[in-house]
Amino acid sequence: MTSAVPAAASLNKFEKFKAEKGGLAVKAEIEDFARIGWEAMDETDRDHRLKWLGIFFRPVTPGKFMLRMRMPNGILTSGQMRVLAEIVQRYGEDGSADITTRQNIQLRGVRIEDIPDIFRKFEQAGLTSIQSGMDNVRNITGSPVAGIDADELIDTRGLVRKVQDMITNNGEGNASFTNLPRKFNIAIAGCRDNSVHAEINDIAFVPAYKDDRLGFNVLVGGFFSAKRCEAAIPMNVWVNPRDVVALCEAILLVYRNHGLRANRQKSRLMWLIDEWGIEKFRAEVEKQLGYALPIAALKDEILWDKRDHIGIHAQKQPGLNYVGLHVPVGRLYAQDMFDLARLAEVYGSGELRLTVEQNVLLPNVPDSRLAPLLHEPLLQQFSVEPRPLERALVSCTGNQFCNFALIETKNRALAMIRELDAELFCPTPVRIHWTGCPNSCGQPQVAGIGLMGTKVRKDGKTVEGVDIYTGGTVGKHAQLGTCAMKGIACDDLKPILKNLLIQDFGAKERGNLSSEFALQASALVVESID
Repeated sequence: MTSAVPAAASLNKFEKFKAEKGGLAVKAEIEDFARIGWEAMDETDRDHRLKWLGIFFRPVTPGKFMLRMRMPNGILTSGQMRVLAEIVQRYGEDGSADITTRQNIQLRGVRIEDIPDIFRKFEQAGLTSIQSGMDNVRNITGSPVAGIDADELIDTRGLVRKVQDMITNNGEGNASFTNLPRKFNIAIAGCRDNSVHAEINDIAFVPAYKDDRLGFNVLVGGFFSAKRCEAAIPMNVWVNPRDVVALCEAILLVYRNHGLRANRQKSRLMWLIDEWGIEKFRAEVEKQLGYALPIAALKDEILWDKRDHIGIHAQKQPGLNYVGLHVPVGRLYAQDMFDLARLAEVYGSGELRLTVEQNVLLPNVPDSRLAPLLHEPLLQQFSVEPRPLERALVSCTGNQFCNFALIETKNRALAMIRELDAELFCPTPVRIHWTGCPNSCGQPQVAGIGLMGTKVRKDGKTVEGVDIYTGGTVGKHAQLGTCAMKGIACDDLKPILKNLLIQDFGAKERGNLSSEFALQASALVVESID
């Protein structure tokens, strides 16, 4: 397949360099890049085309690259986690990795000289980073408890894997889908709680019954950008699970061939839908498919509030449990990764799962192994009962490693939330999301309180600050939050957050708790189970 080529006059600089040389072309040049080093590389290859292989140059850490993996449905084996830990330990000068909000892992501090060796390790372990950046489909998300949740409707694991294999040609790279107008997100939900945040994806499949058959209603067009954020809208389509891959392919081809390319700020799928209207968009997809699609079911099966999967939960398999570990702001170090791999093997089935909240699940833990697992030292750090505010905290990378971020996020977010948890009793977890810039990798619009990094003036100086978003919800009645306050200096943020938590979320000062509230509070802050 070849993509439709826009007129030369309409090409922006990204479209021009893509037309000059395909992103996957650098795959054959990795050995040469390793030989000559990052400073001698062509800048477009280094800064842009390497992203087609999941390699991200970071000007804030010159000579050190970030590697973004592909992990369909957020599932990996203990052996794969151990390989990633070895890479972080041996090759990562910063020695850390991050769980992302797309059930994925990013490795930090990697040098271009080591990439050939790292890619050989990936191949041996069944890992890949192919097509994980720039104008490609990003990691495909699915329910983190697919196949083990007692109440699930559809096991999404096979579907997610098949969609990824179609897009990436089974991990080899697929030029048919490497020249999209912009990045693209796909999510496939199999449970009743919208664990994938369907509303923020370009394509989302949510379970729905039609004529007593279980399939999916389809949403399209959801996205965040610096200029615009939109929730996905119904395509008025119901699809049988067997047709999910074909529908994804058809939508991607329509987007590839007709998507807007002149202005990258107006190139996501929703802009094409705006221009055409949803009826024409659907008709073009049906034309690409070669057959008509059934209209959507009257209702979907998203019926519950969003679960975070932290704690101990019985699986559908008798006598087995999954244990959700809270990983503060998703940050992992090599030893943490080795320890997680060991726990998965000793107590579970050698499998690990990641969530869009940046946490880790250990599935298939027998009843008899729960008690010794809960006494493992790592569970003091990655708790099964985190404090209420820290429990729902999410953060992007921030300017420690990302050149787009305007502020430091992870360390600041964690320090501030721990102070607030110590001062306040909050009856339920509150989703607080930090993102370092308007690109919204930390997804502040789906949070009860979202914090978007910016620069503000204070006392005649430019300092780090945030715009505050409120009203974002997930689950059955998901909606995007809106900006409530702008230009708050980070040094002035804590009392404002405190007031928001008290006024809008029922938090109380710990010093002013009644005896009844004090008993509830003490029960909620237990760090581990005896």
